[in-house]
Amino acid sequence: KAAFKYQRKRTARIQKMLASTLPRPLLRRAKRLLLLPLDGVDLLLGRRKELVPPRYLNFAGDGDFEATGNEFVRYLVDPGGLRPEYRVLEVGSGIGRMARPLTAILTSGSYEGLDVVPEGIRWCEKHISLAYANFHFQLADVNNLMYNPQGRFQAAECRFPFADHYFDFSFLTSVFTHMRKVEVERYLAEVARVLRPGGRCLITFFLLNGESRRLVKEGRSSLDFRYSLEGCWTDDTNVPEHAIAFDEEQVAALYRELGFTQEPIRYGSWCGRGDYLSYQDIVVARKN
Repeated sequence: KAAFKYQRKRTARIQKMLASTLPRPLLRRAKRLLLLPLDGVDLLLGRRKELVPPRYLNFAGDGDFEATGNEFVRYLVDPGGLRPEYRVLEVGSGIGRMARPLTAILTSGSYEGLDVVPEGIRWCEKHISLAYANFHFQLADVNNLMYNPQGRFQAAECRFPFADHYFDFSFLTSVFTHMRKVEVERYLAEVARVLRPGGRCLITFFLLNGESRRLVKEGRSSLDFRYSLEGCWTDDTNVPEHAIAFDEEQVAALYRELGFTQEPIRYGSWCGRGDYLSYQDIVVARKN
């Protein structure tokens, strides 16, 4: 245990050092190599849990895979309104971080996951779909500089492979925080198309308003959205998709235009505010 804790701390120190020196695409590859020893320890000690991927395969953020999934699925139920019998679409299903805990909730419903990372889809099909027949995953071969630079299609032209009004519920976590304005507009229009009237969606954003702009300016934010980018803002001009923020009123207008009724926003801690629900801002809306 002591050796494992030492290796974990050492890995975190090296990751921090690399983050200040390597371009982001190379940084992701370097992190994977650093995590291999921890995966080896997990394997030797028999600590690999069911439906939890190896650390080096987890491209969905630096947080704890299980804890993050468990936390966010609670938000899908409340305030999201998710029910066990719903047909559910997750756009940006990753490597099953949300699907894993949802297997215990969607007991009579179904789940469809879309993602742009082929290895995530393959892992989920092999481990989750094999054990849960009501869970399915499909590749959206969309170009994304951070996650799928070889993708064949542009996000602004993407059409979800599902019929109109098919789903009761849809959610996207840490997806619109990596997409540009025209892409977000297209994806949200597709969410509106595939949701039934009365269907609900939960989506996370980095939203800029008076409070968050002030906190960013004061240097209290974890992300510095100082660069304007065609109707949105980024913290990295070299890899804009690393993190993207939108004007709150602009997002609200888009929801209204697409026929959604939006609930009060549950704000996140990303900008350094003291009163928050999660890290990113959470928008829940109902399709009219």
